[in-house]
Amino acid sequence: MSHAPSIPAAPLPPVFTVSVVVHLAALGAGLWLPGAWPWAIGAIVLNHALITAAGLTPRSRLLGPNVTRLPAAAVARREVALTIDDGPDPDVTPQVLDLLDAHGQRATFFCIAERVAAHPALAREIVARGHSIQNHTARHRHNFSFLGPRGYATEISRAQDLLTHATGERPICFRAPAGLRNPFLAPVLRRLGLSLVSWTRRGFDTRERDPAKVLDRLVRGLAPGDILLLHDGNAARTASGQPIVLAVLPPLLDRLATDRLRAVTLPEGLKTP
Repeated sequence: MSHAPSIPAAPLPPVFTVSVVVHLAALGAGLWLPGAWPWAIGAIVLNHALITAAGLTPRSRLLGPNVTRLPAAAVARREVALTIDDGPDPDVTPQVLDLLDAHGQRATFFCIAERVAAHPALAREIVARGHSIQNHTARHRHNFSFLGPRGYATEISRAQDLLTHATGERPICFRAPAGLRNPFLAPVLRRLGLSLVSWTRRGFDTRERDPAKVLDRLVRGLAPGDILLLHDGNAARTASGQPIVLAVLPPLLDRLATDRLRAVTLPEGLKTP
């Protein structure tokens, strides 16, 4: 079993420094300027509201680097990234793999590490079929966006170890649960050698039961460089009980072929000359 990597110091995102300055300035103004307390408190409240809003916006870059599209080199190659979250699921994931194989396309699976540990053979099959497994935390905690530096380091480095042990490949990409986070995440990811990756478009397939609506959200304006999000774990079901991802993938993959787009893994798509 591999051990958690050492975690050297890494800078906080600029918004953290700005926040500290705002707090110090507000405190100074409140102490030294008569009648300034209402303005000082208002500035602090506004600062916290801005940080909270950024943390609740998965594609925001205010809290640190965030990959929302593939680079220009991938666009020139007419590549997209199909990302599939919250697995592996022993009932759904093998069918997803068969669909991808049938269409000759590749995907990136942002896996929950404890599920990988429970199904290591399935995780190895994902990699053996030419796909990529990346870090989606160890447990997919609902309070993930409220963790501090130590909590982030423990959760994410543990996932790194579990995923590496199961697949033999150490992840280079990370996706936060539901994309939610706070300013303490970026330094931890940097220390662990991980890039935060969100998406260009998503289907909301964990709650939407109509495959046509999910598909429309994914293909409307589809273009090279897009990062698409679906789920093999926690997937909603159609009226007939079929996981949405299994209903959406065939027409989505057909659309990629029609548009001459190639789905690649994130490690492949993020390569630049």
